Amino acid sequence: MTSLRKLGSSDLEVFPLALGGNVFGWTADEAASFAVLDAYTAAGGNFIDTADSYSAWADGNSGGESETIIGKWLKARGNRSDVVIATKISQHPDYQGLTAANIKAAADASLRRLGTDHIDLYYTHFDKPEVPVEEIIGALDELVKAGKVRHIAASNITPERLQASLDFSDREGLARYVAIQPHYNLVSRDTYEGALQNLADREGLSAVPYYALAAGFLTGKYRTGTTVDSPRAAGAGKHLGTERGRKVLAALDDIAGVHRVPVATVALAWLAAQPTVAAPIASARTAEQLPALLGVADLTLTDAEVERLTEASA
Repeated sequence: MTSLRKLGSSDLEVFPLALGGNVFGWTADEAASFAVLDAYTAAGGNFIDTADSYSAWADGNSGGESETIIGKWLKARGNRSDVVIATKISQHPDYQGLTAANIKAAADASLRRLGTDHIDLYYTHFDKPEVPVEEIIGALDELVKAGKVRHIAASNITPERLQASLDFSDREGLARYVAIQPHYNLVSRDTYEGALQNLADREGLSAVPYYALAAGFLTGKYRTGTTVDSPRAAGAGKHLGTERGRKVLAALDDIAGVHRVPVATVALAWLAAQPTVAAPIASARTAEQLPALLGVADLTLTDAEVERLTEASA
């Protein structure tokens, strides 16, 4: 039985891999999404990450498609109490921003799509510096007091704004962020390490990194001379042109060979071993892609292996 990890100061206990819902309603239709969700939970997974804007960028979509599919799945399986649902606010085309009125309206819309009466973890998706932290935290606290949200968190926020938010919560006795969702992986370390990571550590926040596999690059499927049919191929493939990218792949290959596991499993295990990280986020379009991701729950790298990857990615 895989040990669950406590999320910050909350009472939430989560599987060490969060299942990304960004593909649901985009590159995975409803049937494929159900198959992925079923396989993830069958393996012991309980932490599902989405956002109200997923996947407004896809042709024919208007936002909310991922939440809608997850809501249908929750209803069909009758397992709402068994899973931790995280979603985000600020980017839906109809609910842009973080004003108090928008936060409340967007939360109600997410609850309708998810078909539930509460969101376990509610993130501000992208911080909006023009809105005072007092207004944002105040609105989020109202949602918590109303029972619509259990815990709050932040993504894409500066250390200064995060600190101001935490200070206000402490000063006024209001709901407090318990987690942060940074862009963080072996080829993008400065997006979290440093002031933001130090702050999370000091304040007892858990990190739930997105782009954990660098849009697929850290799965190892992008190699010189290969072509990958993926809407994210351009973003992932660019790392092949960097010395760091090549060094990281070489180290991942060696360590994956020793453990006889996929490259992606090792990349996620490095993240899971980093200070403050509770659960990296990774998504799968098909159930067949899941084992390489789920393997992070069973792989513990040696200190030497962690250090080798850290040096390769410097």
